[in-house]
Parts: sequence; structure tokens; C-alpha cells
Amino acid sequence: MLNSKSGQQVPAEILSFGEPMFEFSQMKDVALGQADFLSGFGGDASNFAIAAARQGANVGMLTHVGNDEFGKRFIDLWTKERVSTHNVQVKSNQHTGVYFITHDDQGHHFSFLRKNSAASLITPDQLPIEQIEAAKLLHVTAITQAISSSSCDSVFAAIEAAKQSNTLVSYDTNLRLKLWSLARARAVINETVKMVDICFPSIDEAQLITGLTHADDIIDHHLKLGAKVVVLKQGSDGATVADEQQRIHVSPHKVTPVDATAAGDSFAGSFCTHFVRGASLEQALLHANATASITITGYGAVAPLPTLEQVENRLLESK
Repeated sequence: MLNSKSGQQVPAEILSFGEPMFEFSQMKDVALGQADFLSGFGGDASNFAIAAARQGANVGMLTHVGNDEFGKRFIDLWTKERVSTHNVQVKSNQHTGVYFITHDDQGHHFSFLRKNSAASLITPDQLPIEQIEAAKLLHVTAITQAISSSSCDSVFAAIEAAKQSNTLVSYDTNLRLKLWSLARARAVINETVKMVDICFPSIDEAQLITGLTHADDIIDHHLKLGAKVVVLKQGSDGATVADEQQRIHVSPHKVTPVDATAAGDSFAGSFCTHFVRGASLEQALLHANATASITITGYGAVAPLPTLEQVENRLLESK
């Protein structure tokens, strides 16, 4: 984001590190041979950044994209959404990640073209250390760690840089077992949780990783590992935020869900935005809960992400 008076780059207060994924979603009931895929945007780090921007954050993406149509579209999208692309590198000989959603009698299925994508080939020496140190918060995810060894190393290097400069680190433990084994995921995720300030586990995935069943036990597990704040996403049971002094639960808003895509990303993006702006844990949780409740009432990853005005109206309606 530029300072309009000086023309100089203003460091993002939030940096989201991860891979954008261009989406092709199969439309149902289309004749064979006819155009049957809709294009869109995905990737947890990108969803998080756009959600944060719509909540008013000064947020930037930290990633690489290919010098292809998909990379160009992401840069156009981020620019439109007021997400800084200052730390986005365009790689001429690499491609942007792509995934396909198809449907059959067994449900929907995901197919990925991300091997050797630009984002997956990021190495620690390519990180914008000064930008990480200047940010208030760095957001990373387990998916970014899972896509390649070099990307995993880069996440740890980015966290180390953040810790050196008192930049907060938030971490979404998004579990994708198509990308790595449960044993490796457990080892890497647990090691990362030891290093972060805010951790966003989802209860179903946390149950697989920890072997624990109950929400309080899962929260205790993450706090004991070293996370300063744990925000447990519990789906239809709402969400809970906890640190060593307090534990606050909120119930979900009563809505008719149609698509859970990006719900967790919007939740985390909203929570971090309000937290770095000085909101209490409870207020940040209430905003995040309301944000996700709106996101799940629309289709796709980007279109239903709400604005701050929409979230505040939802909170007023719930009083």
C-alpha cells in the first residue's frame, strides 16, 4: 500500500504468507462437450488476506505467482481488494497453482495442479525479512508448510524473523492429508504451535492431530505446546478463544449455510484484523464469528466475504 503523500511503500500491518490457487468449479447438468467449468479464486492465504482487507486491515500478500494468466488475475484481484502486492514476486518460468472441483454421485472432488508451482518453490533466502519485521502480524498456515519442503522451511524462517522483531504470528492448522501424511503433519504442526502467538485449529482436524475429543482438552493441548492464544473453530458449536487467564465461547449465528468455502479463512482474517487494532479477545471473536456466519451464506471463496459494515450490522442484529 502506498503513502499517497510521499509515494513510498507503507509496510503492511498484516502479511499473509501462502499459495493462491486459481479455481475451476464444474457446473452441474451441462451437456458433455459444452463449457462446464466456472473460474474463481482460492487458496487459504489469499482468502485470509481479502477477508482482512474487507474488515479494514492494511494487509499484504507474501507469495510467488507464475507469469501466466492466473497469476495476473490474482494480482488484479488483490489490487481491486486493496491487498498489497508489494511482496508478490512474478516468476517467469513457473506456474500459478490451479485446482479443479468436480462432482459425481459420491459428492465433490478436488484435483490439484500445484507441483512445482511458483509459491511452492519459495526458499528462505527469498523472504522479504524487512517487511516481515515491520508488520504487526504475520499469518501462516499448515497448507503452506505441506506443499513442499522448501515452503515448509520458509514458513519456519518467516516465523523466526517475526519473533526477532516482536511481530505477532498467527497460524491456521489447516490439515490436508492429500499433501502429507498424518504423522508428518502432526510433527510439523505441533512444532509450529510452540512458536506462535495465535493458533486457529478446527475441532475435527485437531481431533485427528491430537487424538483428543473434547474442546477444552484440545485448547489445553495447544496452550501447553506454547501458543499464547488459541481460537478453536467448532463449526455448528460456535467457537472458543482462550489464553492462560480466560476462556470465552460464542454460539454460532442462526443462518442457512450454503457453502463452507473460506469460512475458516474469513474467521481468522477477521479475528486478526480486529485483534491487531486493539480489540479484546472477546470482541475479536465476536467479529470473527459474525464474519464466518455471513461467508457461509454465499457461494465461492471470495464473493461472500463480508465487509466491516455487514459484520457490524450482523452483530447489532444479534443483540
